[in-house]
Amino acid sequence: MTDPLGQSQVLPYLAGLAKLGYEFTLLSFEKKDRYQKSGELIRAICKEHNIRWEPLFFTSRPPLLSKWYDSWQMKNKVRSLHRRYSFAFTHCRSYVAAAAGLSLFQKAKVPFLFDMRGFWVDERVDNGQWNLKNPLFRLAYKIFKKKEKKYFSQSAHIISLTETGKQELISNYGVLSEKVSVIPCCADLAHFDYSTVQTADQDKMRMETGIGPGDKILTYLGSLGGWYLTQEMLAFFSVLKKKEPAARFLFITHDNKENILAMAATAGIAAKDIVVRPASRKEVPVMLSLSTWSVFFIKDAYSKKASSPTKQGEIMAMGIPVICNDIGDTGRIIEQTGAGIVIRSFDTTSFENAAEAASRLEKMDKAFIRKAAFSYYDLSTGTETYARVYQALTS
Repeated sequence: MTDPLGQSQVLPYLAGLAKLGYEFTLLSFEKKDRYQKSGELIRAICKEHNIRWEPLFFTSRPPLLSKWYDSWQMKNKVRSLHRRYSFAFTHCRSYVAAAAGLSLFQKAKVPFLFDMRGFWVDERVDNGQWNLKNPLFRLAYKIFKKKEKKYFSQSAHIISLTETGKQELISNYGVLSEKVSVIPCCADLAHFDYSTVQTADQDKMRMETGIGPGDKILTYLGSLGGWYLTQEMLAFFSVLKKKEPAARFLFITHDNKENILAMAATAGIAAKDIVVRPASRKEVPVMLSLSTWSVFFIKDAYSKKASSPTKQGEIMAMGIPVICNDIGDTGRIIEQTGAGIVIRSFDTTSFENAAEAASRLEKMDKAFIRKAAFSYYDLSTGTETYARVYQALTS
């Protein structure tokens, strides 16, 4: 919960559901340094909404075996908490939590909701964490794929982040359509609202970042590396710069500035055209408001069928045109709403076509894009869907 995603993608839902009368015991794993920094804040939020918070701490060594140990910790803690509070059901966010939910279901017949978040086992292979040439990782893959089938078959209900992921469950895993609900990574649309950004704050941010009033700003929001294709985004910017000489690339990230500048130099981009600035959650809307466009490219892999980047809803809520590739539901949402450009391949021709279209996107109505965000990423709509599932589980 002390990670940014815990604060944006877990606590807001629980707070909304608590207002509807649901009582929660929240069991989470935390990093010790972040717990020391933000633990009191999370406790205050939980107390405000009458949520019992039971934090445990991650172990990281030895690799792989530490995950089994964490799973064992969680199962024991869940059983202990159930004896104390007698849960009506468990809401299991991702696979490690689902192992505990399945265990409690098998021992005490407590139903569990599998909030899968993505194809976690295949993600480990797709991102290179589990090299299947290694016998240990190959064994782990087989074991967890068997467990995955049990989570799909024995859960009371499944939440998928994407319609694409839902169709994969139906087509290739034999899951019934009515057993799956889709809730994308919703955003706090009140926090990400261009109309609340003050001109004085924008001027201050421009001064701090050296962004001029005539600059056209392409932004990237969030961490780099992993699934996000930094080199491809820089290659696109290089093409965009030729079409739009006033363009500059603003990275809103806590990643290392020198590493980004080095990659930009390799792509033939001058350092003056790159701005790298970290931002607190409070600062992010102001920084995003400087955008002419915002971009993210995600690695195409099987596991990303279920990917829903949190940044997409936040960017659209700010009325900013999105330039992205088609992963999970990202492309479908952009094409259905007309809120940006979908790039199908990372070649010069595709980039040139997108750069040509980008000039037209500048004229888009911010209110139109923000309205599209409400169609998919409204936190209250996501909370309502959870509430319907909860009601079915408790009836």
